[in-house]
Amino acid sequence: MSELFSFPKVSFVGNKSLNAGNGYHYYNADEVVAGKKMSEWLKFSVAYWHTMDQRLTDPFGEGTATRPWDIAGNPDTMAAALAKVDYLFEFLEKTGVEYFAFHDRDLAPEGNTLAETNANLDKVVDKIEQKMRETGKKVLWNTSSLFTNKRFLAGGATTPFAEVFAYAAGQIKHSLDIAKRLGSESYVFWGGREGYDFLINTDTKRELDHIAAFFKLAKAYADEIGYTGQFLIEPKPKEPTQHQYDFDAQTTIAFLKTYGLENTFKLNLEGNHTYLAGHTYEHEVRFAREAGLLGSLDANMGDKLTGWDIDEFPNDIYEATLVMYEFLKNGGLPTGGLNFDSKPRRQSFEFDDLFYAHIAGMDTYAAGLKVAAKLIEDQVIENILKTRYASFDSGIGADFEAGQVTLKDLADYAENKTDEEINATLQSGRQEQIKSTLNNYIFSVLGQ
Repeated sequence: MSELFSFPKVSFVGNKSLNAGNGYHYYNADEVVAGKKMSEWLKFSVAYWHTMDQRLTDPFGEGTATRPWDIAGNPDTMAAALAKVDYLFEFLEKTGVEYFAFHDRDLAPEGNTLAETNANLDKVVDKIEQKMRETGKKVLWNTSSLFTNKRFLAGGATTPFAEVFAYAAGQIKHSLDIAKRLGSESYVFWGGREGYDFLINTDTKRELDHIAAFFKLAKAYADEIGYTGQFLIEPKPKEPTQHQYDFDAQTTIAFLKTYGLENTFKLNLEGNHTYLAGHTYEHEVRFAREAGLLGSLDANMGDKLTGWDIDEFPNDIYEATLVMYEFLKNGGLPTGGLNFDSKPRRQSFEFDDLFYAHIAGMDTYAAGLKVAAKLIEDQVIENILKTRYASFDSGIGADFEAGQVTLKDLADYAENKTDEEINATLQSGRQEQIKSTLNNYIFSVLGQ
């Protein structure tokens, strides 16, 4: 493969040096963890919209990024769009990442009609398909941008304007055709503007009915063309709308069950979005896993002091460990992966920073995987839960779980118990001890 930039191929160097460099300290593709190679567990993916398109803008300033594929400084040309494909595949090759993900509008500029836009898009997809054949790289998932263009100011599938709704349907159709053509392993619906800004002028029931019907039409078309990838919904509570209908994991699960879509969709969960919903990342992953709806992960994080979606590359090993614990309890992500929906910080504007950022993110989740596997091997969390809920394993607790008691039976059992007797059964939650144990596992496993 031709050298488009000078950054060396990234390899595993181990953690003997404390200084971050050009190699992976913890991500060793061939290392066996919990019975499988790291590369089999951790299906990392490069996000086209950040790595190739993001210019490091923020709400208060223009972009700072320097990108070698910009033609005469203009990223919005077909020439730039085609050039980006070459850079993407060299980036994948040099990092050892096997997957990438994209929105349709990441790839090519729009035309004056949907037909013209599709024609532009197909030219880039032609080149991507060729590169995939040459390199063996794969699409983790693709999606449609039903939020950037002015037409989607009130949403795509929840818009009050039928012409826009029809356009959104046409855009999704073509995007599903591309998913089928490129063998995309999943297809994501992110409802960036599927919600409301002002409740008084919004018919929420009608909009929810519309988007549920929209999803069913999309699934029917996928079946028609033989596309078998997993459908995913990505929750987010706000930004850009005041309130988005897929607020968090539990809200989205309730929506899917209300409209009979729980056998069609799973969830794609993003770290930064969980913060905006007032949760931790591991909270959202736990609830999706326990519902049997954990599909894929967007591996990023936010700044706890910043009030917007900054899509920072993950670097919190404590969080990554708890997410990877849920990941392993789920058996991994059979149809999903860990997509870096992340961008470097605004002051990290050079092209090499894209490499350092992905190295940091991959090492963080590789480290988390190793620690989580050891926690499961030693049954640390399982034993904590077993001890804490032991009263439901025998006696009245076991009778209740077996469905062998009525409300009156429980009342009769408790009726003559004194406060002293009941309080004597309480046990400490040992939260500080548990946190210390988790820290010790992180230090021990990663210090080896």
